[in-house]
Order: sequence, then structure tokens, then C-alpha cells
Amino acid sequence: MTARARPAQGVAPPIQGNLSGTAVSRGHGQGRPCLITRRAIFSASHHYWLPELSEEENLARFGLCSLAPGHGHNYELIVAMAGPLDADGMVLNLSEVKHAIRSEVTAQLDYRFLNAVWPEFDLSRPEGTLPTTEALGRAIWSRLAPLLPLAGLRLYEQANLWVDLLPPSPDSPDASLPMEAFLSIRTHFAAAHRLARPELSQADNEAIYGKCARPHGHGHNYLLDVTVRGPIDPRTGMVCDLAELQRLVDDLVVEPFDHTFLNKDVEHFATCVPTAENIALHIADLLTAPIAATGARLHKVRLQESPNNAAEVFAEIPQLEMVPAALEALVAR
Repeated sequence: MTARARPAQGVAPPIQGNLSGTAVSRGHGQGRPCLITRRAIFSASHHYWLPELSEEENLARFGLCSLAPGHGHNYELIVAMAGPLDADGMVLNLSEVKHAIRSEVTAQLDYRFLNAVWPEFDLSRPEGTLPTTEALGRAIWSRLAPLLPLAGLRLYEQANLWVDLLPPSPDSPDASLPMEAFLSIRTHFAAAHRLARPELSQADNEAIYGKCARPHGHGHNYLLDVTVRGPIDPRTGMVCDLAELQRLVDDLVVEPFDHTFLNKDVEHFATCVPTAENIALHIADLLTAPIAATGARLHKVRLQESPNNAAEVFAEIPQLEMVPAALEALVAR
């Protein structure tokens, strides 16, 4: 994919292809499907304050984010687009993609106060929404969708907080705009474990788990990503109460697990070998019901044990079919 002008002549209609290359296609890959991503950055500030709430209510609801005049972030936007390759071997002309994102998003938002930029965030209007990460992602989607074949969008507010958006389902009330968002938070904890099944001998355990079966165990600095899914509230712009989500993860996972020997200090792992997979599964079990009580749904838990090893657990089986097509491309950043 290169940034160059396309020739003036028309392009022949694309023919059907597939990623495996088994279908016949024209030269330069014409007609074969591909997913591409484009990254952009901008800096902006926002303020969480609803005029219908008192100062005390705003502080209780939004914490330090309610303090005037607001606060800012260095946002990172990743846009995923999909379609067949044209006669030039491109899904889209890169120059056109860059121009669309710059003109519709970054040029309008960079070094701006989000509450005052776009009409969606005018809180004097009954339909006005707080410029949260979720609401901002949806507003960006609405501006790019008429120009680009969007397959997904990821917006990082910071390294430990981001939102993913996918195309709306055909039966959505607004078929042009995602009504749900996937909100992810990242945290960490340090813990030790030993991989060994108590019913097996030491020799048998070492044959299965190698050095990880040594009697005194070993430790990791775990990175934990928790992703929840839900509708974006039309007024608060949130999938759920972010502070409550962070509190649940801290109280149910980080505090009980941090600086422990999991086999000895966490009851569940006295009888369940604490592989990364089992730890992720247990975390999902711990969080599913409490997160549901906030109005959101636990979608995914990702536990990174080391730079080389990670385990992911999806709490919503039907969602597995939709994830690889768009979200995986966004993850490869």
C-alpha cells in the first residue's frame, strides 16, 4: 500500500477472492479482501460535569474528572478498514485515508476542549453527552463511516484505558452507528506460583511442567486486561461506572492476588493448578456477576504472564465469532 494518485481510468468491478489465495484474481491482487489499519494521534482536554447534578453529586459520580477546568490526554486512534484490493493493489489510497482522518478528526480535535468542539458534547442540550472515551469513539465513527469502509475503531485515552467499536448489527436501531462499545482497563499484580498436580509425583510434574514444577515456585509481574461490553449511556457517555469497574477489579483480583503465592494464599488454587489459563478463567468467574450488576457485561479477560506468554478468556461465547475479524487487527499495534 503506497501513497500515490490513482490513474484516471475506471477500475473493473472486483471479483470475489479469499485470504487463502485459492480463488482466481486479477493482477496485483485485485478483488482479494484485506483489512488495513491507520494510526493517528491528537491531544485534547475534557470535563465531566452534568448541569443537572449538584457539585457534590458530580464529584461523587465522576471523582477528580469533575474538577474544573478539566484535564487532558494524548489520544491514540487506530482505524481498521476492510475491502477488496483494487487494480493498484490497495484497499484504499493511503493519501485519501490520511486526509479523511485528518480533516474529520485530528484537525478538529487536536489541542481542543472536547466539551466545546462537537454538538454531541453540548451538555446544554438534552441529548448532549459527556465526552468520554466511549462517546468520543462513537462520534469519531459517525464522521469517518461515510468516508471509509470501517471494520473497527480503537481509541486509547491512555495506555491502561481504551475503547473498541465494531460495525453495528443490521438489526440495530441505528444501522449507521455502533450503539455498544467494548471498554478495556489494564492493571497489574505480582504473584508466585508452582505448576504441579498434587496427585502426581515430582518426576511426573516435571515431565509436564518443566522448571515451573520446582518445589519452591517462581513469580511473575502479571498484566491484566479486563474488557466489558454494553450500550453507551446517552447522557453520561459511559458503558458503566468506570470508577466502580476499577474498584471491582482491585477488590476482587488485584488485592487478593498481589504479592501472594497463589497455590497457598488463594483458596481456589489449592486444588487447581495455577496456569495462566486457569488464573484468567478464575478471574473471569470472579468478575462476571459483579460486572453484570453495574449494567455492563464482562466480555474478555487477558492475562499476560510474561512478554512471551498470555492467556485470553472470553466470557461471552457468541462473541467469539465476531472478534477475530476486526479486533485482532486492532490489537496488532
